[in-house]
Amino acid sequence: MPLDSALARALWQRARTVCFDVDSTVSPDEGIDVLAAHAGVADEVAALTRAAMGGAQRFEDSIAARLGLIRPTEAMIAACLGVHPPRLTEGAASLVAALHRRGVAVHLVSGGFEPFVAPLAAALGVPLERVHTNRFVFGESGVSTDPLRPTSRSGGKPVVMEQLLAAGAGRPLVMVGDGMTDLEARPPADLAVGFGGVVVRERVRAEADWFVTSFAALEAALDG
Repeated sequence: MPLDSALARALWQRARTVCFDVDSTVSPDEGIDVLAAHAGVADEVAALTRAAMGGAQRFEDSIAARLGLIRPTEAMIAACLGVHPPRLTEGAASLVAALHRRGVAVHLVSGGFEPFVAPLAAALGVPLERVHTNRFVFGESGVSTDPLRPTSRSGGKPVVMEQLLAAGAGRPLVMVGDGMTDLEARPPADLAVGFGGVVVRERVRAEADWFVTSFAALEAALDG
């Protein structure tokens, strides 16, 4: 059940750890959709992405299906990144800088893949030890995800939250993202903020503790 709006804003203002989703949140792109377009299977993969983010399909099943269509190789990924370098959503850099000035620990927690997330982390000044992503595993039978990475599956983001708290992360702990997998993070996160600045997912709008459509709104709310 969503938190009272006043409580949600109070938790945000007192946050000591803030975790951001990446695809369609910190970045306006879905990294795997960019890779799919590069591979010539954009429409088929985008439909699966929408189903996963709206909560209609288990995340791990959707990822497996998408990778089966794309059939990525390391060379393909490198070529894609060369042509389509990852982009930041408007206001993301300013918000993260404001959080850093307040001494807030910022993490990126994403079901997206490491090669697409690492450049964004560097641009935001988020160290790699605070980046929690999916990983491509290449083998003779093709490509898969790393099952040891919590964000490779549905229910993985709460696991990352638990790991952060066990390692001493400060509270309140906040998760910000566009998808249902982000709302799954509370609990153990103290606040789940739905982000609609790239795409509005109606179920997320309805079930988030607080729903915003820009990073500027979150930055403004830091000081009331």
